[in-house]
Amino acid sequence: MAGIYVHLPFCPYICPYCDFAKWPHRRTVASRYLEALHAEIDETAPRYLGDPWIPQGDTNLPQGGRFASVFFGGGTPNTYDAGDIVRLVQRLREAFPGPADRETTIEINPELVRDADLQMYREAGINRVSIGVQSLVPQEIQTLGRRHSVDDVRRVVDAARDAGIRSISLDLIFAVPGQTPQSWRHSLESAMSLGVDHISTYGLTIEAGTPYERWHEREPHAFFNDTDEAELYEIAIELLESGGFEHYEISNFAKPGHASAHNLNYWANGEYAGLGVGAASYRSGVRSVHTRELETYLDAALGGRPIPGEAEQLEGPRRAGEAVMLALRTAQGVCLKSFKERYGLDFLHFYAPVVERYESLGLLERDATHARLTRRGRFVANDVCAAFVTFA
Repeated sequence: MAGIYVHLPFCPYICPYCDFAKWPHRRTVASRYLEALHAEIDETAPRYLGDPWIPQGDTNLPQGGRFASVFFGGGTPNTYDAGDIVRLVQRLREAFPGPADRETTIEINPELVRDADLQMYREAGINRVSIGVQSLVPQEIQTLGRRHSVDDVRRVVDAARDAGIRSISLDLIFAVPGQTPQSWRHSLESAMSLGVDHISTYGLTIEAGTPYERWHEREPHAFFNDTDEAELYEIAIELLESGGFEHYEISNFAKPGHASAHNLNYWANGEYAGLGVGAASYRSGVRSVHTRELETYLDAALGGRPIPGEAEQLEGPRRAGEAVMLALRTAQGVCLKSFKERYGLDFLHFYAPVVERYESLGLLERDATHARLTRRGRFVANDVCAAFVTFA
């Protein structure tokens, strides 16, 4: 199976902590961008479908096609009118066949949503929304540069339910300057009280070139240290698990049946096509990414030329190490049998020094079928995963 990621890079305003490929919304360039996306779809789909990613005769192919998920990210995808989104969904369905009920997600900012938008999304086949909330504490919303209110979030969740959206997710950020354990608990409890199906929790990252980086340089003590940030992460795990959410990936919690299929494909080292400026793809061991220069992307896509970018072939232990890094982010961890079949390496034998080290530290555990991070290991996941990536 494979996924499709579509990048819609325009925002009504730019959040001070964000370093994604994004630009302030301007009607003329946003319209050109849609034309460029449709042109890229027209050029890309025949190549992907003419050179199947899955061997011919594979009896596990689902009826309808191999592209099992679509994800509209940004930027702020719902900066575009719902009609523009609907036309994109329809074009992708024609160009990249997949199951009739495939997971189709759109990221949305709550203050931009009209109730009719959600009905249009649902009728077009969008069955999952990811709402950029970040906090449900007014002061923290302001600190993060967001412009929605708590009432906006509540209204959109209710409207999504009324429209028949199958799965509703909220994004939350912890370690926000001025946040306290009590205010973080309030955000988590408020999110659960809304009855959503999925909650993503991300520790604030100071990204180069953002206003937050400059703030951090001026007032480093306004930001959380690792120990205090870990305390907030622990609060999230305890509250959400006690509320019936499965901690299925480092940053993600879901009610049964509501884990993100699109993101699970990433963590399984599955293949995906990225469309749009700055979008990444992974295919046949080749990881590639489009240019982040908007005009360069527009000129190439509209001119029918290959989109500039970078690509690298991942082979042998390097490819296997990336797969371990991704799998260890999940609660399931590394399936020992599947890993050997796919990469030709005995996980426990090849990585024996790394496995033994982190087992002895209580950060890694294994049974007859899987190796996974322990609960303690999740707090230092980046360090553990890096050890597998760099091991050769």
